[in-house]
Amino acid sequence: MKSIMASMRGEGFTGAVMSLPYIIFFSVFIAFPIGFSFVLMFHKWNIITPMEWVGMRNFGRLFHDAQFFKAILNTLTFLVIHIPLQIIIALLLAVGLNQKIRLRGLFRSLYFMPVIVSGVVITIMWRQLFGFETGLLNMLLLKLGLAKIPWINHPSYAMPSIAIMATWKNVGLYVVLFLVGLQNIPRFLYEAADIDGAGPIQKFWYITLPALNNTMVLVIILSTIGGFSLFIEPFVMTGGGPMNSTLSAMLYIYNQAFYFGHMGYSATLGIFFAGIVLLVILVQKKIVEQD
Repeated sequence: MKSIMASMRGEGFTGAVMSLPYIIFFSVFIAFPIGFSFVLMFHKWNIITPMEWVGMRNFGRLFHDAQFFKAILNTLTFLVIHIPLQIIIALLLAVGLNQKIRLRGLFRSLYFMPVIVSGVVITIMWRQLFGFETGLLNMLLLKLGLAKIPWINHPSYAMPSIAIMATWKNVGLYVVLFLVGLQNIPRFLYEAADIDGAGPIQKFWYITLPALNNTMVLVIILSTIGGFSLFIEPFVMTGGGPMNSTLSAMLYIYNQAFYFGHMGYSATLGIFFAGIVLLVILVQKKIVEQD
């Protein structure tokens, strides 16, 4: 009995030691920042001067901040364009790459490559592509006899242009997720459909899509979280312009904290925005699972 107890104590100590790195990481980089943010919500602080208690004043300012809600609207506009575009392209590419084609492994690697490249590098590259005078896209349009497009210089085009770039960068990740889902679909379902005389469209609509429901939920949730986190693209490419048309919620929160020094107000915006993200994801999950 004593040996068993000693063994259990030894295993418990070993488990605690093995868990210690994660506990430290969680405490320093997750628990403390979140807790400190809740403290900041009720204070005014610019990092340099001591904190000043302001009570609920930051919340009153938030609900009268038209620019913040404009930034949320911009972010939602990005999501409305980005998520359907990303799902459609990723699913079509995954279906194609799931076929027996030559160099299939090479194509899978190429589609995933932008995911692991720095977002800043990708954004700088696309800023050159979107250039009005010397950008490659407008040069191609001129070659085709078409008018140039102010991709990131006009409020009507700027956010859709960023959505296109973000889709190109992230689509490889969702191609991989859809590929996993496709490869887990039992082959006998397609064989039975062939016997019944079903065509490719019928098999895709009645077998592939229903079988990918769980994968679709995951893709939508991850795309939504990534879309609400939109920051690098407008920060590097447009700075939030033109006319605040690409000012995302994350960029606005960043500006309040590190440009204007409103750390307390920025924390309030961040917590409020996190609540919006959580609500949207829960609604999405409910709708998709019902379908």
